[in-house]
Amino acid sequence: MPLAAGIILTASQLTAAASPTLQQGSHGHEVMVLQQKLNSIGYKIKSLDGVYGAETERAVAEFQRDQKIRITGIVNNATWRALKKAKPHTWGVDIEKPKDKGEAISSKGPLAPNGQTILPQNKVKPLIATAKSYIGVPYQFGGTTPKAFDCSGYLQYIFGKQGINIPRTADEQYKLGLRTKSSKELVPGDLVFFETYEKGASHCGLYLGSGEFIHTSSSKGVRIDKLSDDYWSPRFLGGKHIVK
Repeated sequence: MPLAAGIILTASQLTAAASPTLQQGSHGHEVMVLQQKLNSIGYKIKSLDGVYGAETERAVAEFQRDQKIRITGIVNNATWRALKKAKPHTWGVDIEKPKDKGEAISSKGPLAPNGQTILPQNKVKPLIATAKSYIGVPYQFGGTTPKAFDCSGYLQYIFGKQGINIPRTADEQYKLGLRTKSSKELVPGDLVFFETYEKGASHCGLYLGSGEFIHTSSSKGVRIDKLSDDYWSPRFLGGKHIVK
């Protein structure tokens, strides 16, 4: 019988499902168990349907990255064991909840033009400070406020705080700025893009310098990672130079 959305699985249920190896193309009760567990600990999956698709594979890969397990996107015994022990990420553990009331930024003025630099040099430091002030805000697909962000909603929000109106989605944001030949050409304030669960720009972040970027991870919300990370490096699509 299919599991209802929102069920939190017990350790015994998870253990019972721990034997099968799951990967793209798998389907059924075991995949539903996997999806429910990932969703309950913060690795959000939109469709809890028992079908192991690209979104489930992405969530598994991110969980493996965070657990220092070899990143394959395939659920083996080591991944099941780690899932059994995993706890939800909650406020108050290591991050103070932001004091924002969670209002959306009203987009004012025309959208920033594509294919051009759009960020004045004097706004780089304020933009980065604003971006870091939301570290720990949780992820939610479609989120556009400090209550919860998705990756492109986060960028749109922090740029809006600087009076710069950028598009809402990652693929549209990828049209901004000037394409860089390598990550070495990036400067703080530029944008970085990744190809994760689908072709093209499906994830984005703000470059901080020294090989680091800030973004909204589906597992731990707004956080800082390195471009050289085993998870992000092979998925790096390219950078866009937007600083004037």
